[in-house]
Amino acid sequence: MKSTNIIKTVLSLLIIIFLIWINIKPRTLSINLFGRKIDKEFKMYYGLDLQGGTELIFQADTSNIPDEDKKSALESSKSIIEQRINYLGVAEPSVVIVKSQNTYRIQVALPGITDPKRAVELIGNTAQLSFREVKISTESANLATDSAETATDSAQIVFSNPTDLTGKDIKKAQVQFDQQSGQPIVELIFTEEGSKKFEKITERNVGRPLAIFIDEFLLSMPIVQQKISGPSAVISGNFNLQTAKDLALKINSGALPVSLKLVKQQNIPPMLGKEEIQKSLIAGSIGLVSVALFMLFIYGRFGIVAIISLFLYSLISLTIFKLIPVVLTLSGLAGFILSIGMAVDSNILISERIKEELRKGKDPKTAFNLGFGRALDAIKDANFTTLSVALLLFNPLNWEFLPQFGLIKGFALTLGIGVVISLFTGVFITRKLLKIVFRYD
Repeated sequence: MKSTNIIKTVLSLLIIIFLIWINIKPRTLSINLFGRKIDKEFKMYYGLDLQGGTELIFQADTSNIPDEDKKSALESSKSIIEQRINYLGVAEPSVVIVKSQNTYRIQVALPGITDPKRAVELIGNTAQLSFREVKISTESANLATDSAETATDSAQIVFSNPTDLTGKDIKKAQVQFDQQSGQPIVELIFTEEGSKKFEKITERNVGRPLAIFIDEFLLSMPIVQQKISGPSAVISGNFNLQTAKDLALKINSGALPVSLKLVKQQNIPPMLGKEEIQKSLIAGSIGLVSVALFMLFIYGRFGIVAIISLFLYSLISLTIFKLIPVVLTLSGLAGFILSIGMAVDSNILISERIKEELRKGKDPKTAFNLGFGRALDAIKDANFTTLSVALLLFNPLNWEFLPQFGLIKGFALTLGIGVVISLFTGVFITRKLLKIVFRYD
């Protein structure tokens, strides 16, 4: 039994050290999982109101779209832009359709984007994937490789018209890693009809290169070694991880229904100045220290347990925020602070219920079990009620009769995460700490 407790204690300490290490400064973890390299960056993201960003305004060309289809085309474009923005790591963008007389514009606000040129390219580009058969002499065929750059060195290459296989025949594109070279590749998952087309194309082009284009850009020209059957194929070439991700994004996002032209670009300063943010941090620190001193003064050893529990609660919460990641705005910080208050309330309830049982003359072990059980009922009721409200505010199904504003969703998300973690720390961590400190076993 003692050896088991020692192992549990060591594991707990290692987890705490890891949580502290993750939160000291931004970290990047690299994990090899079943031959795939996964890089995960742990850092905090902030919204426009805390760190500023970039604003882009695009002119939408709707001249060739019937009036009855303009609204759906613009909404579809907005949805695609949001999808591309979220790939950039912006989880709380602002994308608004603005109409002025007969002119439509799409206004995009990107918090924390430091490379607006790349954002413009990803948002506005219309990517069309096409496969083209190649006419090439026997001498030049030996020059064709997976590298588009090498292939284009030959002047004897002639591209025929595109085949009937296009981006519409692809379900999705995803980044994978070649098991032999470790280089990033893009895997294409075809539709049923697309796989049939690809099989016929590769059958009649065995031993010859097949050109893969994005718009008019030659991406790759691999040699078809054999007829390829099945629902998937890969695009290989001189990719790094970022270019492979960009290609997969463009293929998945598809073409924008309307043509966009960038007409304005400007930097947005933070809504709160640096001085105001520092004052907020100082105020929050004073508040937390005051709560800790209050718990220590009123509850003694119970207060020490509460302080340790809240410290671990904060570490776990911040780690989860970085893992998702959550974009922190003022409203999101408000939700996090409110959840801290509920975590404090949980520790107060536990302490008071146990003290009540002790005052009734119960022995410490009985008082702990009865008091913790009574406190747990109240904690669950309060937290589940708050969690239900947070779920309604977050509105995951986007019901029109509920709020759909980003600021409200940010508040609901951090509050909901905080409530779930406070339940975990109150039920498991505080209980275990009390048993250790007061020897209630």
